[in-house]
Amino acid sequence: MTLATSAVRLITLGAISVCTIVRTDAHEAKSGWIYPPACCRAQGLVGDCQAIPTQGISRGPRGFSVFLHPGDHYLATQPHLFFIPYGDEIPSGDGRYHICLHPTENDVNCFFSPPDSS
Repeated sequence: MTLATSAVRLITLGAISVCTIVRTDAHEAKSGWIYPPACCRAQGLVGDCQAIPTQGISRGPRGFSVFLHPGDHYLATQPHLFFIPYGDEIPSGDGRYHICLHPTENDVNCFFSPPDSS
């Protein structure tokens, strides 16, 4: 292997690493837990997933009622009430509730709950 070939491999690996880091950051909660890429579809580093306050979440006989006030999620500009049937939630990786809103603030793409919350 020549020096030039080694340099090209090193540059390629470095570029792959940088792309991986950027992609991971786009799906990372503030806690460091990483959202599944299928849930976080917005462009850029902010994404469309965020932890939400526990006080807006209640459990009923068939699922979760999620009430978001403006500002509870950075995309929420108006009050929202969402219903998430049991079985549609995804276990949270950090013990908090999270929601991904996509393509608009009116649409839940993914809802995460602590594993012991259903």
